[in-house]
Amino acid sequence: MQVQPLGDRVLVQLVEEQQRTQSGIYIPDTAKDKPQTGLVVAVGDGEEVKVKNGQRVLFAKFAGTEIKIDNVEHLILSAEDILAVVE
Repeated sequence: MQVQPLGDRVLVQLVEEQQRTQSGIYIPDTAKDKPQTGLVVAVGDGEEVKVKNGQRVLFAKFAGTEIKIDNVEHLILSAEDILAVVE
C-alpha cells in the first residue's frame, strides 16, 4: 500500500524500543511506553515540513494517528508534533 501524506503531515514508521535492559532483564509489554521515535517514510508538500525521508525523529508522546501499512505500525503526524531530528 502506498500512502502519501497531505499538507504539513509526515508518515513515520515506529521504531521499537529494546526488549530487555542492559543487564539482561526482559521488559514485558505492559511495562513499555509507547514509542516516541521513528523513521520518516513520506512527507507532505506543506511549507512547514522541515524533515526528509530516512531521518530518525523524536515526536510528542500522544501525537499522531496510528495506522498499519503491510502489518507495520506507522503514525501520521503533523509537522509541529515533531520535536527533533535524532542523528
